[in-house]
Amino acid sequence: MTFRVLDPTAGEAATTGQLAPRLDTLEGKTVGFISNGKEGTKGFFTHLEKMLREEYGVANVVSRTKSNYSAPADAHIVAEIGQWDAVITGLGD
Repeated sequence: MTFRVLDPTAGEAATTGQLAPRLDTLEGKTVGFISNGKEGTKGFFTHLEKMLREEYGVANVVSRTKSNYSAPADAHIVAEIGQWDAVITGLGD
């Protein structure tokens, strides 16, 4: 009897971009939250916003929710990202 073992990994992915430069500080910055819309993100983002404002001096928090939890962010959300200094995405059930 012969067993054939298949490797399901895709291998190395091609680089599609580069990381944004790291911010020196969050003080006075605008942070965007992108939620997948599931229930678990609400409390997490509420708590995280409080921490970012009180402990790191974040000036503004913008919250957006995707229209479909399993799809990429909607075009209108992606268009806004350039106006934010940092972005945090989250998912939860």
